[in-house]
Amino acid sequence: MADDTPPPHVSGKKAGRHGGDGPSAPDSPRESGGPPDPSSIDTSRRPFVLVWEVTQACDLACDHCRADAQPARHPDELTTQEGKRLLDQARSFGPGQLVVLSGGDPLARPDLPGLIEYGSDRGLRMTLTPSGTNSLTPSVVEDLASAGIERLALSLDGATSGAHDGFRSESGSFEQTVEAARTARETGIPLQINTTVCAATVDELSGIRDLVAGLGAVLWSVFFLVPVGRGRVLDPVSPARAEETMAWLSEVSERASFGVKTTEAPHYRRVAIQRKRDASEAPDADGIGRRLGITAGDGFAFVSHTGDLYPSGFLPESAGNVREESLTERYRESELFESLRDPGQLRGKCGACEFKHVCGGSRSRAYAHTGDPLSSDPLCAYVPDGYDGPMPTGRVDAD
Repeated sequence: MADDTPPPHVSGKKAGRHGGDGPSAPDSPRESGGPPDPSSIDTSRRPFVLVWEVTQACDLACDHCRADAQPARHPDELTTQEGKRLLDQARSFGPGQLVVLSGGDPLARPDLPGLIEYGSDRGLRMTLTPSGTNSLTPSVVEDLASAGIERLALSLDGATSGAHDGFRSESGSFEQTVEAARTARETGIPLQINTTVCAATVDELSGIRDLVAGLGAVLWSVFFLVPVGRGRVLDPVSPARAEETMAWLSEVSERASFGVKTTEAPHYRRVAIQRKRDASEAPDADGIGRRLGITAGDGFAFVSHTGDLYPSGFLPESAGNVREESLTERYRESELFESLRDPGQLRGKCGACEFKHVCGGSRSRAYAHTGDPLSSDPLCAYVPDGYDGPMPTGRVDAD
């Protein structure tokens, strides 16, 4: 149940696209881009989620930052026209392709509203993950709604300002994030909350759960730390603590008013199955049409600020550059992506596991610890019956 989520949200435009008593026809002749039927999508042909890191510029210096974000924009990041060509390529995957604009802080790009509107006009489902800084004002949130954003994902890594601001090394970030979340709700933009799980944050989860409910979020996305970027200096939870946390999240998902999914923790599905929950009972999609079991390179793709195509932002092994090569061809035919979609190529404990077709482990975490994206995930506590081979490199056995 990596994506146990509420029924689909149908968007309108501002007090139409996102607000009011319900959806209405768009004010401009935008193409229909509703979520495709998840069960009909072949992840060898298209990703459920395409992330474009529009910039690495950000005013924050968060301890866990994958991007090693810097205050200034990179001189070689994709230009506005190159970005539009990328969105045109994304459209060729098929109707209703989900595109997540990430960073850094995407708001560091002044052309962001225009890019959102361009993608939205072409039937893409445009979503955004901004940083919790003072750039995310109520008027900016309203402009994003008007441009056609279909979901806003904000990060909360602590249940209080002290915990969150300390983790993100920025005083005031908690209050700015909460204010932006409330504005999104008032504007009618569906809200997602992202949370990082590591030794420094795991004890905050129950308080964050209450915040997620109070803010009226539709989805809680819980990311289990992968040691890349600044995150290399943070301590992960142990496999045993990860197991306990995933079981708790599965319980939360049964009672909460919002959906729960994990990022870089596909063994959450195995944990849920072992808790006697049939994965087929979970909803097939969340409010933006996402399905269960999305992993790096298999239903997920990431384009860096300079155009490199990665299976994930946490697995920075390039399969080509969209400035020079076809996004769709590289996703479908590159050796790297094809290998990640083949559970038969997994090695070690993950390769021997009977859950490899519903889990497969985090390929990003395996890569971060070994340089081999097909090796075993060191965060997983499960050992298949009869397995007597080597245990994963980088395994942490105690918090």
